[in-house]
Amino acid sequence: MKKSILFTCLAVLLAACSGKPTVPEKAIARPVNLILDTDLGPDYDDVGAMALMHALADSGQVNVLATVSSNKDEHVVPCIEVLNTYFNRPDIPVGAPKSEGGVSLTTWHKTKWTEELPARYPHKTAKTSDAPDAVKVYRRILSAQPDSSVVVCTIGFFTNLKDLLLSGGDEFSPLSGRELVAKKVKRLVSMAGLFPEGKEFNVYCDTPASRVVAEQWPTEIIFSGFEIGNVIFTGKKLVQADVENSPVKDAYSLCFAEGDPDGRMSWDLTAVLVAVKGYEPYYNVVRGTFRVVNDEGANSWTPDEKGRDLRLVEKVPAAEMAVLIENYMMHRPVSK
Repeated sequence: MKKSILFTCLAVLLAACSGKPTVPEKAIARPVNLILDTDLGPDYDDVGAMALMHALADSGQVNVLATVSSNKDEHVVPCIEVLNTYFNRPDIPVGAPKSEGGVSLTTWHKTKWTEELPARYPHKTAKTSDAPDAVKVYRRILSAQPDSSVVVCTIGFFTNLKDLLLSGGDEFSPLSGRELVAKKVKRLVSMAGLFPEGKEFNVYCDTPASRVVAEQWPTEIIFSGFEIGNVIFTGKKLVQADVENSPVKDAYSLCFAEGDPDGRMSWDLTAVLVAVKGYEPYYNVVRGTFRVVNDEGANSWTPDEKGRDLRLVEKVPAAEMAVLIENYMMHRPVSK
């Protein structure tokens, strides 16, 4: 009871410091146990998504179990650790794909911010390939959690989740990967897909993995489609803030200089927000079935009241969501 009161008070204090969100906050409940799976690097909205995650962790709303990379690029895990360390969580487990195939993509920005952040800020792992096997990280952590208690949020490729589903029993659990997910995971929240149909980056970059997850994932999946974050622009207030020595601000400032003066789309941030806080009161949902329909990674959506999947539909106007999300992005580390 005392811990719940403390979390609530801290949440109120954080909100007061960052500005009152336009959308009302939900009452603080038991923290969500979260594993974040990110392709951080090609785009920089992953940085904002991780800042939002840590802000929610500092208000007691989420317990971050692991932050793994679905991208084999050598700068991704160092950048993940830079952000975890900046927010005073340097010991969050990290991991990276070890299977054949998958994707290695660096940033498409002229300013190589994924090289700049590890050069400026502390981190433990020199390069992504030095990180532990993401599947082993998943299996170790999931096996130790209560049943149906973990939310997985993927804001990148489905590579690790495919490898997890296809994994066999090991020193952590005799269960197959699919059995372990069914037993331990409450839901998957994914920034993926274009609805009601189309072709989206996170799906087509590793189409074989996307197809396996779409066909075999055993729990509910909530999709935050491309169209959701594409109309929510954030980062302008952050870049203009009087803040120094912030890898979050640095990433956005470096990239804004190349042509995002009005803000960056918030694809990944919407998925993390919903993974932790739920889709109400921010979004409506439609239930149905998500499918990968060809080898190029195009997706379809079939409405079905008994379907496994949910997709977000705009409810709160994009401008109001931008205020809420950027307030979290502005969060500064809490002293330990």
